[in-house]
Amino acid sequence: MILVTGGAGFIGANFVLDWLSTCDEPVVNLDALTYAGNLENLASLKGDPRHIFVQGDICDRELVDRLFAEHQPRAIVHFAAESHVDRSIHGPGDFVRTNVNGTFTLLEAARGHWMGLDDAAKAAFRFHHVSTDEVYGSLGPTDPAFSETKTYEPNSPYSASKAASDHLVRAWHHTYGLPVTTSNCSNNYGPYHFPEKLIPLMIANALAGKPLPVYGDGQQIRDWLYVTDHCSAIRAVLAKGTPGEVYNVGGWNEKPNIEIVHTLCALLDELKPDPAGSYSRLITYVTDRPGHDRRYAIDARKIERELGWRPAETFETGIRKTVAWYLANQEWVAHILSGAYRDWVDTNYAGR
Repeated sequence: MILVTGGAGFIGANFVLDWLSTCDEPVVNLDALTYAGNLENLASLKGDPRHIFVQGDICDRELVDRLFAEHQPRAIVHFAAESHVDRSIHGPGDFVRTNVNGTFTLLEAARGHWMGLDDAAKAAFRFHHVSTDEVYGSLGPTDPAFSETKTYEPNSPYSASKAASDHLVRAWHHTYGLPVTTSNCSNNYGPYHFPEKLIPLMIANALAGKPLPVYGDGQQIRDWLYVTDHCSAIRAVLAKGTPGEVYNVGGWNEKPNIEIVHTLCALLDELKPDPAGSYSRLITYVTDRPGHDRRYAIDARKIERELGWRPAETFETGIRKTVAWYLANQEWVAHILSGAYRDWVDTNYAGR
């Protein structure tokens, strides 16, 4: 049995689906079902006894303790987090509560559980913390990609809260001996991605004939990682990772945002052409967000060297699969585009 937090969100749900497609080890899935948590992501697991869903808050120590006592998980995979930079600018308090206080609560509950295990179970137990490349700050055009030893320089409330959680995880290993691992990933994309993020937002807006808002000059560079590749990397870290170690996970796909948008428009022109003309006509440049990091890039050689992991998808194969998934799952998209989501879009893009 493993315990997954945030397993109804984008990456967490993909991980749960991927896990149960590759093995029969059950999953206890703890998710608060905030705006980005969606049980429709897990609809294919309805009635599957291997998947035990629990709606709850990672800050609820009593609940977390009860889950450890009842299910005796051999590992925890911690995805649960507030993760959108723009939302962190508008409301940083939620990010501190979930990402910092929530991680602290999980660490303490895991430590209490781990200390009660016998020696063999103690040695086998793992607390895997899923983090982001944004903790490292911003790179210049010619700077080397982020390695695991890069100094932390977070520039947004989101990345600062994730950096704080990373430091807590490290400290609980070095102070208490808790067997932790951490992975810092680049930008994920793929099925079930909530449409506040670049790729699903562009697809949803294009299909609706709405403007495709591009921040600033669109030359912000990110490394793009297909979500199922991220899932396989986490499985590799759980199986073979060394306690106390950090593994950077990237897709080896550095691309500027505007190139991503043009790629999406070209794929939509091919797969669902609009009689009004190319979707690229909808591209609209808007005022950049405050403190927008210019470039992220991941050096993923350590995880390849030590654990034998490399991404299976190229950006070209992954982005085509992503667009095809969204076109085939328009009902899912329609359910996501609720009044609450529209309110958020109005808040974030008003005046830009």
